[in-house]
Amino acid sequence: MNAMSRISRRIFLAFALLVTGLAQAQLSIEITGAGANRIPVAIVDFPGDPVASRVITATVRSDLERSGLFRLVDHNSLAFDENAPINHADWKSKGADALAAGSIARSADGRMEARFRLYDSQKGVSLGGAAYVTSNTQLRAAGHRIADYIYEKLTGEKGVFSTRIAYVVKSRGQFLLQIADSDGQNAATALTSSEPIISPVWSPDGGKLAYVSFEKKKPVIYVHSLSSGQRIIVANFKGSNSAPAWSPDGRKLAVVLSKDGNSQIYTVNADGSGLQRVTQSSGIDTEPRYSADGGSIFFTSDRGGSPQVYQVGANGGDSRRVTFEGSYNVSPRPSPDGKSLAFITRREGRFQLAAMDLASRQVQVLSDSNKDESPSFAPNSRMILIATEIGGRGVLSAVSSDGRIKQRLTVAAGDVREPAWGPYYQ
Repeated sequence: MNAMSRISRRIFLAFALLVTGLAQAQLSIEITGAGANRIPVAIVDFPGDPVASRVITATVRSDLERSGLFRLVDHNSLAFDENAPINHADWKSKGADALAAGSIARSADGRMEARFRLYDSQKGVSLGGAAYVTSNTQLRAAGHRIADYIYEKLTGEKGVFSTRIAYVVKSRGQFLLQIADSDGQNAATALTSSEPIISPVWSPDGGKLAYVSFEKKKPVIYVHSLSSGQRIIVANFKGSNSAPAWSPDGRKLAVVLSKDGNSQIYTVNADGSGLQRVTQSSGIDTEPRYSADGGSIFFTSDRGGSPQVYQVGANGGDSRRVTFEGSYNVSPRPSPDGKSLAFITRREGRFQLAAMDLASRQVQVLSDSNKDESPSFAPNSRMILIATEIGGRGVLSAVSSDGRIKQRLTVAAGDVREPAWGPYYQ
């Protein structure tokens, strides 16, 4: 198999996903690496509805801990609300740099309000707070939003606990396009098909997924509304239709079509109209991704003899080569902040996640696995989700952009592939 054929293999060998998990299988997360200097924080129990309190506070604690940036300080089962007087010296002596307290209030109509306040125990001051209206079915969502608030106040970066991820599972001969919370919980199936589903990608507003389905016995690109379940075909030309990627404004998709011969990159409006060719080469051009500002498209091409990452203007023009280290660099994914580029590189026979600083052009290998693919940035650019293989089994991994923090997401007794990290909570 030549080097470029490994890229095409993802399109035509999606059936190789071997999963026996349940249709609603939950992803479980294992923290395999953490930051060197974690912030010690205490989350006390919230008074009020005891069941709701347990769910919300457990979600907050779990979110912060799995981020790899926080260390939970023992709260000794203490419970007090956001308005209680705080003995900051006591919490400081326990090693807590920050403390969160809150309460759960239930109204007569069954709705609840989760209130909380965050304190800087070292300075003895409040860092602010918020209140979220929730319900029995949205308790974990409230916990994620509280964790996002704490994360942003203490790190200066926007949290992504309230975001969602998409991925593909095969169960009992059925391919499942699933959507879950960022921690792998609350998994739901958006589409079930007897034919492969690959390359899901979120629209910028989080309301749609574009993906490739083989239900017509060939690769066809669909756009799927998650609220209504309605789908439209945006590319069903002669030959292969693959690798959709949204423009930052959500109006267009970059796609790969072979209708005119070799696979080349085109753009199309989100409703399937306005087809425009972007690249013109004698090689295979594939795996497009818009830059953060929407002005250009990164893509993979073998036009120089081996698969490398290139960049072209969003409306076409001359392309320039981006990667030069090694003979195999594919699957470019620019970070949402525009500062770095994730991709898969082959080093000594191992396919690993790497990242390039786009200003300095310095490249760092971030993973220690052997068969990485399909990188996807979190919307804050802090973490990168990838599919990989460990012990002969497909899993998802999340790696921080500096390579220090690592998580592993698995489905019991099965493989999971094709991850896509969704945008911020709308």
